[in-house]
Amino acid sequence: MANNKKAFITGISGQDGSYLSELLLGKGYEVAGFIRRNAALDFGNANAIKDEVKIYYGDLHSPESIALALLDFKPDEIYNLASLSSPFASFSDKLGAIMVTGIGALHVFERAKIIVPEAKIYQASTSEMFGAPKQVPQNENTPFAPANPYAAAKEFAHRMAVIARNDRKSPQFIACGILFNHESPRRGLNFVTRKITAAVACIKNNKKEGIPFNEIGGPIVKNGKVKLGDLDAKRDWGYAPDYVEIMWKMLQTDSPDDFVIATGEVHTVREFAEEAFSVAGLNWKNYVETDPHFVPPVQTGPLCGDSSKAKKVLDWEPKTKFKDLVKIMVHADLAKFS
Repeated sequence: MANNKKAFITGISGQDGSYLSELLLGKGYEVAGFIRRNAALDFGNANAIKDEVKIYYGDLHSPESIALALLDFKPDEIYNLASLSSPFASFSDKLGAIMVTGIGALHVFERAKIIVPEAKIYQASTSEMFGAPKQVPQNENTPFAPANPYAAAKEFAHRMAVIARNDRKSPQFIACGILFNHESPRRGLNFVTRKITAAVACIKNNKKEGIPFNEIGGPIVKNGKVKLGDLDAKRDWGYAPDYVEIMWKMLQTDSPDDFVIATGEVHTVREFAEEAFSVAGLNWKNYVETDPHFVPPVQTGPLCGDSSKAKKVLDWEPKTKFKDLVKIMVHADLAKFS
């Protein structure tokens, strides 16, 4: 099903980048990806499709590497998904978060404006920009109040996207998806959802060796327990494959805009853990401990999104329910950590 369109994805090896690549390849796109070179030549989540896409090595720190890739590939669509995506980790690498997630996005916009000015751009914004909002649920008009360096960097990128979009002399087509938390078996182990499902698998399978590490460098499961932070933290969790579809839809419109993408349901970390252990036939209370080391210095939430605009304008709704999402992730990790 060839359509002769070309899409360039930064962060192609991440959760969203890999799912988006598969979606676009299925639509007949020619797809290129931008990743950081590493000694192991590890393509991460994009490993299964590395022979179907064109890989460019570079870094959002380096506008020259962005420019060279765009000059060579000349995409019709650009999806800027690359970032240092852990809000918790951004407290320990504030400069990295700002330079990659914030300034890096600006590098993409600026190089695209010069090299492929007609290209449509998708900017991955985030619900974390809302911080600890007084308005629940949040929509496109809810004020931003970032509560961590990652969110602050994302807000900078978002603001620069809007400025570029509204430039009267040479406006760029930049659509921003304000996506709420979206998870899958490809989610990094430094996110609480995947940490929980991996822990469930290791405990259920009585795994003794090869236990993955948590976000502070220790084993996810130790002495049969998993340590979590704030069990009362509230999030709106969706399924990543549902969410990458809306990225594509945003670039098929005639004019760029901002869209909140969410399920509209809120669940606590406690609920996620309870459901995940239940899938494996275990009682979460026997295996979960809380530890202040896993609580961020500044709290975010409750985050709950109102995606009625996306439903009305783009005919989009999430397909996967919370319990089904948890079940998908647990079963995948039961197989992975067997």
